[in-house]
Amino acid sequence: MDLSERKKKILRAVIESYVQNAEPVGSKAVAEWARLDVSSATIRNEMADLEEQGYLEQPHTSAGRVPSPKGYRLYVNELMGDYKLSIQETQRINEALHLKMKALDRVIDEAGRVVAKLTQYPAFALATGPEKMTIRRFDLLLVEQNAFIAVVMTDSNVVRNKLFRLSEDLSESQLQMLGTLLNTGFTGLTLSELTPELARVARHATREAYDLIELVVRFGAEVLDELTKRPVHTAGIANLLEHPEYQSLEKAQPLMSFLSDEEFGPFPIRVDPGSPTDIVIGPENVAEALKDSSVVMASYDLGDGMKGLIGVVGPTRMDYAKISARLSYFARGLTWLIGQGGLPPGDPEQ
Repeated sequence: MDLSERKKKILRAVIESYVQNAEPVGSKAVAEWARLDVSSATIRNEMADLEEQGYLEQPHTSAGRVPSPKGYRLYVNELMGDYKLSIQETQRINEALHLKMKALDRVIDEAGRVVAKLTQYPAFALATGPEKMTIRRFDLLLVEQNAFIAVVMTDSNVVRNKLFRLSEDLSESQLQMLGTLLNTGFTGLTLSELTPELARVARHATREAYDLIELVVRFGAEVLDELTKRPVHTAGIANLLEHPEYQSLEKAQPLMSFLSDEEFGPFPIRVDPGSPTDIVIGPENVAEALKDSSVVMASYDLGDGMKGLIGVVGPTRMDYAKISARLSYFARGLTWLIGQGGLPPGDPEQ
């Protein structure tokens, strides 16, 4: 059943007043906020209807109303206005984006810290590699008669190398043949496909040749395993305690423990490429620890088939428009900074 325009104005007024004040909202506050030319009795009746339809909740009999997850969802989908970043906000974000990047993990970790400071909510950041990462090429370099370096390049252009020392000498021609075997039989395979291929080769190769092949392929598997793991960097977890909803340690502790786990799962990585942000409200979250909280997240492009995700966790009483605008701009800035070496074009009005 569609809501009337007046009910929508009242719902929006309740949500925006509650976001700002963290106090249940009564009819008088709604009348002032929404500037409705109707009586308080009419507003109370409309609020009672909204409560009956599941958009509002009344925490105490004599108290005003607060939004429900269903109410927040309607607000995010239909009622929320665009939040225009101020020049000062964009300057703060741009300054934060001028990070000295030495490694991707460091960038992601620092990005989470900056977002936590900007929003005053716990923030998380992670990178996601291609779902089916493979090894593109093996290069083998003879260092000494009994030592060589194996260089592994993945299809996402990540390069890793390792020095191997052997108990017996190895000639240049033997190393070249080993490289040919590896590039013929073990490139283009995912992590799960490497072991079966090793088993097949074991049935045909000599023991000496197989030992060398296995040595390098196991290293390649370690590289793929490392790159497909998705550690989550979190920052500002203590920011939760600054919000009324989490001032009880009994309520805050389960969520703080969940956010402290670097695996941070189960977690929905579901930002639509066509949308700048995604908002998951209360019960929509998969993880039990997030059932009374909301998650706002934005994706950014790391290049070479890799994506990043950055977001915040907080109470359902969150200024979704402001948080979404800040995260969207920050993610866009990271994409440009990593891919283009500069900040995004445009201004806060875009």
